[in-house]
Amino acid sequence: MTDPNLCPACGAPNRCSQAAADSPVTDCWCFAVRIDPEVLAALPDALRDQACLCPRCAQAKPVETA
Repeated sequence: MTDPNLCPACGAPNRCSQAAADSPVTDCWCFAVRIDPEVLAALPDALRDQACLCPRCAQAKPVETA
């Protein structure tokens, strides 16, 4: 079983607000960034959609505003 609080790519804490909450959250670090889709695609099928990536593994970039 995958720990929802750990990054499936590196095993470090993913700092996911949703994973630590019992109900939906309105703010998390990932809400303001774009996560590289290639990073998600590189995860093995068994680890995909099981836990959030950490900011480092997500190679998160700030969302560009117009």
